[in-house]
Amino acid sequence: MPRTKLQNIVFTIIMAVIMVYGMIVYNVSLNTGGVTNQTFLMALHELPIMAPIAFVLEFFVVEKLATRLAFTFMRPTDRPQFITYAISTMIVCIMCPTMSLIATLLFKEPSFGTWVHTFGCNMPMALIWQLLYCGPLVRLLFLTLFRRQLAAAG
Repeated sequence: MPRTKLQNIVFTIIMAVIMVYGMIVYNVSLNTGGVTNQTFLMALHELPIMAPIAFVLEFFVVEKLATRLAFTFMRPTDRPQFITYAISTMIVCIMCPTMSLIATLLFKEPSFGTWVHTFGCNMPMALIWQLLYCGPLVRLLFLTLFRRQLAAAG
């Protein structure tokens, strides 16, 4: 969807912030035993640490790799929304274990078992959050922000 480097940077920033915040809220709720109003505030403490990490990983490594992986089973002639779903799924398949490892090292008792547990709990939620909520919301926000530029580019 982004057509310029600036658009790609903006898109990736929005995606990283919303995706990471949602996953932090989820993990805080797992750690505290439920969701309260305080959960959303507590999640803000990790956001300044995790969102830049997610942005750098996504922008410089994962986006290209995920796109290549998606096109191992998709064709450029396939419906664009299915290509988007395939790329998004591949991004989650790469980002979820990576971000789970980073969160385990930074915020938990680091061990292989803790990472596997964290990754196992996060994967289903990350996939659902990305495909059904975060991805569509970010694409809507992006299209709203860049409506004129995208229309002019044709």
